[in-house]
Amino acid sequence: MSTELGATEMSKGMGSKPLTAIVLAAGQGTRMRSSVPKALHDLCGRPLVCWPAQAALDAGADRVVVVDSPARALRGALPAGVEVVVQEQATGTGGAVRAAADLVDPGALVLVCAGDVPLVSAAVIGDLIAAHSRTGASATVLSTVLADPSGYGRVVRDPDGMVARIVETKGGGDATAQELAIAEINSGVYVFDGAALLEVLPQLSADNTQGELYLTDAFAHMRAAGAAVGALVTEETGVALGVNDRAQLADVRALAQRNINCGHMRAGVTIVDPVSTYIDVDVVIGEDTTIEPGTRLCGSTVVGSGATIGPQTTVIDSQVGNGASVRMAWLQEATVLAGAKVGPFAYLRPGTVLHEDAKAGTFVEIKNSDIGRGARVPHLSYIGDADVGEGANLGAATVTANYDGRAKHRTKIGKRVRSGVDTTFVAPMTVGDDAYTGAGSVLTEDIPAGALAVARARQVNVEGYAQRHADDAGADPQAATTPPAR
Repeated sequence: MSTELGATEMSKGMGSKPLTAIVLAAGQGTRMRSSVPKALHDLCGRPLVCWPAQAALDAGADRVVVVDSPARALRGALPAGVEVVVQEQATGTGGAVRAAADLVDPGALVLVCAGDVPLVSAAVIGDLIAAHSRTGASATVLSTVLADPSGYGRVVRDPDGMVARIVETKGGGDATAQELAIAEINSGVYVFDGAALLEVLPQLSADNTQGELYLTDAFAHMRAAGAAVGALVTEETGVALGVNDRAQLADVRALAQRNINCGHMRAGVTIVDPVSTYIDVDVVIGEDTTIEPGTRLCGSTVVGSGATIGPQTTVIDSQVGNGASVRMAWLQEATVLAGAKVGPFAYLRPGTVLHEDAKAGTFVEIKNSDIGRGARVPHLSYIGDADVGEGANLGAATVTANYDGRAKHRTKIGKRVRSGVDTTFVAPMTVGDDAYTGAGSVLTEDIPAGALAVARARQVNVEGYAQRHADDAGADPQAATTPPAR
């Protein structure tokens, strides 16, 4: 929720203007103590810088520009259609916007936001643009009121309630004690008229304790020229939370995760324990699905309706169909279709497809394999590079030996095949429909449809073996077979 404080309603009937968004992400982020640029640290499945960039796109921005450092680390990480410019020297936020000035249309609105303040939403941006259009100001600041405003720039208002200036607090001499007592803070999100922004950028000076070009000084210059600067106060205080170190990243992640989980619950998903459930921002979940505690849904995962995921389950870049059940399992780049069951303690690796009503049970690992409708791999098995036909049942400890030391090979198992326990299929091989295998078999040749394949040595019982063994050892045969006391 957002409210305007002290802004005079001076609508000029501005109508719809194009919107350019500039995301400032050239900072070094040294307090992260990381070889990874701060803007690329992950927040719920999306790099920090991509949060405000995506919010701007969702708000209808016609052009989104990200300001990068000379290392040019961000290009491959940004959403499609986002442009990149480079701030060659670290001269502050004003210098960053100057780097993008050539891409600013004087007739457009310009949204400016920080790449390390990720929780601004498309809805809040829309509110800010609407407030800016209604008041007719040359610039509008998104602000909020904090109980503890330490570390944030303060919004200083004139007697009419308009923004007189924003005072930075990075250096000890930039703000007075009276200004530091102000609770209304600058969120780092602004809307400018393009022409007004271009006019004021050359006037910015580095005459401050940090020796930087503060973009916030633009507002004082605008006021001195007789222009109006408004502010929209939002009650969503999270939009002002910035990330300078990993502790702050954790604080922001907790809030972002709560927002994500609440969004799913309001859309009809049951999350039994939201505090222990981690869902990335781009995950899709259908109605009436239940997410049990200790579950992580990551990346581009899509879960259908009426499914059950968890407890203690990780699903990465995978698809889970309607009514499927995945319990205490790990899925990565796998597909589990409607009604299928996975787990507990199963591992579905990239390329696995579990068709409708199929099962991958306890301590089963499947990799790059197609498990047909209703087929079952109940327990203690490894199935790699295989095609398993509809209705097949693979006994405990079934293994497809898919690697010959040089290359991987596929095993093709037909419909309704029944493998005995401890069967090994040595690829490449084909097993015909309705075939059976004997327990303990190591199979190296194709099996015709409907046949029983047995490949094991014939059992031999050696009578009197225990006595002869004891005689050779000079010991009582009973003692030889009785474990020592502990």
